[in-house]
Amino acid sequence: MTGQAGALQASVIIKTKNMENWRIKLSLFLNYFVFAILLNSVGTVILQVQNNFGISEGAASTLEAFKDLSIAIASFLIASYVVRIGYKRCMLIALGIVSAMTLMMPMLPAFWAVKLLFAAVGVSFALIKVSVFATIGIITHSEKEHASFMNFLESVFMVGVLSGYFIFSAFVDDADKTSTSWFQVYYVLSAMSILAFVLLLGTQLDESKVHTEGGTGLGKDFGKMLGLLARPLVLIFIGSVFLYVLIEQGMMSWLPSFNQRVFKLPSSLSIQMSSILAASIAVGRFAGGFVLKKMHWFKVLAFCLIAAGVLMLLSLQMAGGGSNREVTGWTDAPLAAYVVPLIGICLAPIYPAINSVILSKLPVTQHAPMSGLIVVFSAIGGTTGSIITGNLFGVFKGEEQIAFYLLLIPITAILIVLYFFKKETDKIPFEGGTEELRN
Repeated sequence: MTGQAGALQASVIIKTKNMENWRIKLSLFLNYFVFAILLNSVGTVILQVQNNFGISEGAASTLEAFKDLSIAIASFLIASYVVRIGYKRCMLIALGIVSAMTLMMPMLPAFWAVKLLFAAVGVSFALIKVSVFATIGIITHSEKEHASFMNFLESVFMVGVLSGYFIFSAFVDDADKTSTSWFQVYYVLSAMSILAFVLLLGTQLDESKVHTEGGTGLGKDFGKMLGLLARPLVLIFIGSVFLYVLIEQGMMSWLPSFNQRVFKLPSSLSIQMSSILAASIAVGRFAGGFVLKKMHWFKVLAFCLIAAGVLMLLSLQMAGGGSNREVTGWTDAPLAAYVVPLIGICLAPIYPAINSVILSKLPVTQHAPMSGLIVVFSAIGGTTGSIITGNLFGVFKGEEQIAFYLLLIPITAILIVLYFFKKETDKIPFEGGTEELRN
């Protein structure tokens, strides 16, 4: 009887833990969904603030900096304190900040308020990303389960990106470009954030194991990051990450404006059709996951970059003449409007592949500082790409496709950098988390 009682009690405990894990997983999904919409609304908001407030292309492009630099700085400064604050508490703080900011936005329809929003979203996402990634290690119990959940999480993020284009476009007034009615979308996003906050607040998360292990301290984290920067392999890797994000974010942030100016699409349709780029990236990463199991990463990425360059040339040639007819819906849009964002399929596998390569060459103890560098230089690359592309849009007004043509320069540069990255990584065997990285 005692044995049966013990077994029954263990069964109840397991079921309770599984239920709590289900709730926390649902909470993480919702957190990522909300932040995917907010983070990737930059391109849409860049288009709208130009229409609403007469903002120049260069000024509008600074919104990317408010978002990305906030992520980079917050990740660099806050990462070592997340364990002490607590993962759940950090996520609640982030959701609370975003809930309050989005609730206030419709009452503050001004460019300065938009800047403040993206700065707040950037800081909040830094808290969310560190906490979510750390929480996954608590709620999963095997490598397969961890990898599976990560894939689901990234899939939900892409669904959020896609959904954001349609959610924002539903609030855009095509009849009056200067209308600020689109700010009402933030009431919807505030409701989502509050729902995520309430769900997480009522969910148990056992962080006792993490708290007993403790953190490493801010000074040591800085030291590990700076120490990695002295290694040639890491410097080459950072160059490739910077160039990739420059290309991707330059396209993603300015595609809505490109669609409106070159193809003469209505604002709402320009935003909706930009979702093709997000869908292309999702498809490309999904396909790349299978191909990279069979082929060497450099061969795959070299092919992808060459294909991206060729597709860029062909699609922009098609877009060169723009569109002289009135476009009212998806069926009226020119073929080039569908082809240009397909470049995302070719570019998509690059970022996760090079991250995987660098981490496989580092011991586990160096993964955290390396992840910090990835976040920092990805953010800087994204800001640089958006600002450069935005200023090129201003310089080549009336010939905006030239700005996208010039993205062929970093595409060529990253191919060269990846060649040297391959030469460096070939010198180092798979570390398996046991040995120090050799120069």
